Amino acid sequence: MVKRLFFIIILLSDSLLKAMAYVPEDSIFVEKVLASGKTEPLWFARQFLGRPYVAHTLEINADEALVVNTREVDCTTFVENVLALTMCSRRGEKTFADFKRQLTLLRYRHGILDNYPSRLHYFSDWINDNVYMGHVMEIQQPSTIFAGVQTVYVDWMSKHPESYRALREHPEFRPIIAEQEKALSGKKYYYIPTRLIFNNKAMREVVHNGDVIAIVSTKAGLDIAHLGFAVWKNGVLCFLDASSIHKKVVVEPVSLRQYLTKRKLVSGFRLVRLK
Repeated sequence: MVKRLFFIIILLSDSLLKAMAYVPEDSIFVEKVLASGKTEPLWFARQFLGRPYVAHTLEINADEALVVNTREVDCTTFVENVLALTMCSRRGEKTFADFKRQLTLLRYRHGILDNYPSRLHYFSDWINDNVYMGHVMEIQQPSTIFAGVQTVYVDWMSKHPESYRALREHPEFRPIIAEQEKALSGKKYYYIPTRLIFNNKAMREVVHNGDVIAIVSTKAGLDIAHLGFAVWKNGVLCFLDASSIHKKVVVEPVSLRQYLTKRKLVSGFRLVRLK
């Protein structure tokens, strides 16, 4: 098997060294889909169909780098790739450099890549920061549908540092992560409970094709269990995701309600829309 050659580009900005890792296939794919002129998240999401699900693709080094991997995705990198491509296209940006800039804006707190704690590790934090930056909005109305209330309590990373290479090799980051968890914990968000997911007019008015579906976790220490995109298929709300079960990006073969009903330790979904 021919090994892919990784390019490491070192940029100096504001006295911070920042590394970017990718392969030529990534830049070719990005510029090809951006040349399409399409501007909807769901179109870009469909370009990833069949691509392998691979966990921990951002953890290639203990020192934080902007990793671009469009060949293999987990649920978070899949969503970030799609949104960054859409942001570029809507702004008339066509180059790989444009894409890397938009990806950085989404992935890191206030769009600044500093070190491992600057990455938005918890998706609730990701939502809050990207709402603040003006990239997305979180939909939480009408109250009749968004009847669930999630009170976030997160501490998974600080309690399981051995599971994260950067925290194992940089123990000085652990208290920073713990402070971030403390700041996020206690915040409340409205979501759509699984029992209220119906394929009716009211749901179609609220949930649009290409909206981000953030599945609410009930597991202690976590906030969001999984991510993907809403897709209406023959009048049925379905889910397009990078699936650890199917080991690739798929449109799930069952409705979103059926999908959530079969999963353990989840209670519904929060809804995020790219501006």
